[in-house]
Amino acid sequence: MKLLVFSDSHGNPSWMQEMIARQRTADAVIFLGDGARDVECMQGLYPEKAFYSVRGNCDFGSILPDDLVLDLGGARIFCTHGHNYGVKMGFYRVVCAARAKKADLLLFGHTHQPMEQYDEGLYILNPGSASGYGASCGLVDISEAGILTNIIYRK
Repeated sequence: MKLLVFSDSHGNPSWMQEMIARQRTADAVIFLGDGARDVECMQGLYPEKAFYSVRGNCDFGSILPDDLVLDLGGARIFCTHGHNYGVKMGFYRVVCAARAKKADLLLFGHTHQPMEQYDEGLYILNPGSASGYGASCGLVDISEAGILTNIIYRK
């Protein structure tokens, strides 16, 4: 299973649209908040794709959930924007939340800084910001061999 992961588009969905068009084999798109209207637009453009979204701190009035636990491709995925876990100050709280949900993969945004790590059985991915100069997104491959995370940067 291949997942495209975005966060923090902030009203500029052009990178999301470009990447969804380029990654036609992606099974699903996961959006980690701060651009709920942008992801709604992408759902309209790509109705054949599965979309999963959480609310960010700038998604005023959104009815999206703060957190989401997904079981996709044999992996348990904990999705959150990250602001409720203080991710700009450190990752301890969000990692504890992911472990409490028995997640294999933690996806979060909010910091606008892409990162990928592996910590004692937990894969961690922040796709960075999907807008502006230096936009980035995440690509996750889940297979019987395991989980592979990658950051893709706009050129």
